[in-house]
Amino acid sequence: MKTLLDVHTHTVASGHGYSTIQEMAQAAADKGLKVLGITEHGPSIPGTCGLLYFKNMFVVPRRMYGIRLLMGCEVNILDTDGRLDLSEEYLDRLDIGIAGIHIVCWQGGSREENTQGVINAIRHPKIHIISHPGDGTALLDFEPLVLAAKESHTLLEVNNHSLAPQRRKTVALANNLEILRLCKKHGVPTILGSDAHISFQIADYERLRPLLAETEFPDELIMNYWPERFFDYLGIEP
Repeated sequence: MKTLLDVHTHTVASGHGYSTIQEMAQAAADKGLKVLGITEHGPSIPGTCGLLYFKNMFVVPRRMYGIRLLMGCEVNILDTDGRLDLSEEYLDRLDIGIAGIHIVCWQGGSREENTQGVINAIRHPKIHIISHPGDGTALLDFEPLVLAAKESHTLLEVNNHSLAPQRRKTVALANNLEILRLCKKHGVPTILGSDAHISFQIADYERLRPLLAETEFPDELIMNYWPERFFDYLGIEP
């Protein structure tokens, strides 16, 4: 199946990305994508953009080089209560909300407590995707996450970037396989995330292909292939 969307990407505005919005959008168009998400890191990540960035996103055209552009944020889940580092005022301004755990701003607890914190984020009405839950930053029970995601129409991401050898995420392979198997078992859609930090990485899911093959994961449950289904499932305006 052909990949038609990639909604977890970062530009120079995140402080450790290397391409501009226009460079990312042009690369997405060149690769034949229909939808691109620009999701800069939330304010708790060192070096990322300030709050004014999210307030001013209305100036960015949502159609660019023939693709649908979604302007969003990869919000940080801060603790086992599922608190987010972007207030409702700014969450309301996003086209798409992704939430994830990052070690520099995460205060965790037991596996059970961590899992509940992520479930609380899953249930937040402004959060559409949970980024890289399998990367091992926090100990999590994945079946409760999959079931909560199914109930809330939130997507659990399988993240290509987490499997890069340089990231040294030693449990990411096994965890992502478990997430895929559970999503398949319960008939829950998932989304592949490039987590691109430069335009060349857009829609790069090559490290995930062997996992999809090993689990015999059905194409029908991979939202990257079905833009209309993606918008409908998440309740986002196409």
